[in-house]
Amino acid sequence: MAVSSPDLKAFLLATPFFGGLSDASLDLLISMLVERCFDVGATVVAEGEPGRSMFVVHSGELMVSKLGDSGRAIRMAGLEPGDFFGEMTLIEMQNRSATVVAESPTVLYELTAQKLYACYKADIHAYVMVMQNINRELCRRLRRADNRIAELQMLHASR
Repeated sequence: MAVSSPDLKAFLLATPFFGGLSDASLDLLISMLVERCFDVGATVVAEGEPGRSMFVVHSGELMVSKLGDSGRAIRMAGLEPGDFFGEMTLIEMQNRSATVVAESPTVLYELTAQKLYACYKADIHAYVMVMQNINRELCRRLRRADNRIAELQMLHASR
């Protein structure tokens, strides 16, 4: 179901994904979102499956994991309200890179690639802002990953 409320609008505007959008652009994007609810333990997306949408976390906590060589799930990150995930499939159109599981009752807002394309056609400025916001978040994640890799290298070298 599509969603809209003043509280939701204020919440979304405060997230990195929707930052900097005009009121009209935000209204357009909100009209494209679909609310999705998940119970504890539910898999939202699974590593390797096709994906054509991304999600903004409204409430709840989620765990992001990847399968290791042994077949065991390796925790990569936690997600909480205001975070977003799944955006990589909108940019590179590849299968899901990780599994995301709800660790508590969770409410997400989904934006599909098809709706994002409709945004591109209707409001190019909003589309550019959203893509810029996605790119900023991907850069932050890459910096964190670089720092983790460097720390692991230092740990490995000190052995």
